[in-house]
Amino acid sequence: MGRRFVISAVLACAALSAAARTRPHYGGTLRIETQGDPWQMPDGIARRLVLDTLTTVGDSGGAQPALAVRWESQNAEHRWEFWIRSSVHFQDGEALTADAVAAALTDACSHPAAACPWSAVHGVGPSVVFTSDSPVPDLPELLAQTLFGIGRQDASGAVVGTGPFRVTGFVNGALTLVANDDCWAGRPFADAVEVRTRRTIRDQWLDLSVGKTDIVEVPPELLRQAQQQHLNVLVSRPVDLLALTMSPNGAFASREMREAVALAVDRTALYNVIFQKQGEVTASLLPEGLSGYAFLFPSDRDLDRARALRGGANPSLVMLGADDTGATMQLAAARLALNLHEAGFNVQVTQAGSRQPPALVLRRVHLEAASPRPALDEMLARFGQNGTVNGTDAAALWQAERGVLDNEVTVPLLWLPRAWAAGERVRDLRLSVDGEPLLADASLEGAK
Repeated sequence: MGRRFVISAVLACAALSAAARTRPHYGGTLRIETQGDPWQMPDGIARRLVLDTLTTVGDSGGAQPALAVRWESQNAEHRWEFWIRSSVHFQDGEALTADAVAAALTDACSHPAAACPWSAVHGVGPSVVFTSDSPVPDLPELLAQTLFGIGRQDASGAVVGTGPFRVTGFVNGALTLVANDDCWAGRPFADAVEVRTRRTIRDQWLDLSVGKTDIVEVPPELLRQAQQQHLNVLVSRPVDLLALTMSPNGAFASREMREAVALAVDRTALYNVIFQKQGEVTASLLPEGLSGYAFLFPSDRDLDRARALRGGANPSLVMLGADDTGATMQLAAARLALNLHEAGFNVQVTQAGSRQPPALVLRRVHLEAASPRPALDEMLARFGQNGTVNGTDAAALWQAERGVLDNEVTVPLLWLPRAWAAGERVRDLRLSVDGEPLLADASLEGAK
């Protein structure tokens, strides 16, 4: 009996110890490293920590309340009214008002990356009213985009928001944010977040291995390698579209020439060789798992047809650039240039800082929406396309997308996931529906 008592006591202590290890702790500094700018538009990681949006996207893809507690559409969805959450304050103590929200959204619309779907926005008492010349049935979902984060400048000119963290400084390539104790959504677990910027993937992984950082990026082309190294990796659904865009002028003024380019690209080689079979081959603006109809857009290469459309004229030199100077994007651009050479095009990959704007641009575009109609609207806005969607079912969305893609100005290539690796002391880290780490919900083992 005494032996059974000792064993039971040991098991009870082990259970208590396991519970203590998994219970979230307040305190500590969560360290994260990135290659890019954490404040970049539209999806910089610091923006998500400092700025809240009127709505958020739930796991099911629908809009959920955030700074707005409820909303309703009027006048056949030409007018929307959003009621602002009461007793919310900016991080400098100033109260959040409908007028402040309207001013922030008006400023956001002036940014080149923004394509605001409304004609006007203004505060009316405790609510914000949007009006538009055309119906905007998915405005609640669109307002969840990071582009429309609500912020203002304090007396020193610094940006303040209502989010779980506030910026305190940027020193030696490290952005420091501290917890907002009075955040309307509750205080985050970590006392602070340190974001080290402009770090190569090699340096990020080295720092993670020696305990100098807690969360690092895992590019899709290195996902298998990270798993082979037994890193604790979190992987999103496909959320980044790799696409080739063409200027409908000059060498590609005719639709036949643009179609020749679309038929010449070898998506399968990009998928298999460069991106190591991560994500999915596509010719659609939406991933298959979201739309259900992406397979209807043919993605196979047809080099003979491409040559026939191009014709036999001597080709002029065409420049191809990438919106990212990283090695993988440059390698993908070089592969596409080779594809186009095989079709008879004279293509040269531009170098960073080239003065001549390229006629062909390889782009990586992030998708935040998680339901089909808002996702299509978001992607059309990202590519500067104008499409009309009459209805919300898959057939109506497919018709609208086909009408845009038939112009061959945008050529979707691959849908890619986002992935992150976390160190041993990180607890309860999850990814948002668009693949970004939810740092406000994460805690640190041993924090006090």
